Amino acid sequence: MVAVNPIRTEEDYEAALARVDDIFQAKPGTLEGDELDTLADLIEAYEDKHYPIGPPSLKV
Repeated sequence: MVAVNPIRTEEDYEAALARVDDIFQAKPGTLEGDELDTLADLIEAYEDKHYPIGPPSLKV
């Protein structure tokens, strides 16, 4: 398991995405599975802050 750190920069974000790619098949309840869950939460928080998706447009 790799130490999980906060995602503060775009470089941190890219590294987290690469690590998720490496451990994507990790089994739940394992160290890598826990790491995957934590990274997913950190990535989601970073994306919500830096790449927000607004509500859908109601225009037709």
